[in-house]
Amino acid sequence: MRKPKKGKLKLKSKRAAVKRFKLTATGKVKRWQALKRHILTKKTTTRKRGLRKGVLVSAAETPSVRKMLLA
Repeated sequence: MRKPKKGKLKLKSKRAAVKRFKLTATGKVKRWQALKRHILTKKTTTRKRGLRKGVLVSAAETPSVRKMLLA
């Protein structure tokens, strides 16, 4: 039987967060906008076009998202 290694365990990032958020070059957190999956017929073209773009996570939420990403 092998002896267990001493030291800290590696931390794992939240995989769901990795799929939803990206870090910008300056260290800010980017996300995609919601409300663009279904019931698109009643939404205006301008609104749908605006929802295509990614936006930054709010300053209040950024620390918790960075913690999930281990960044």
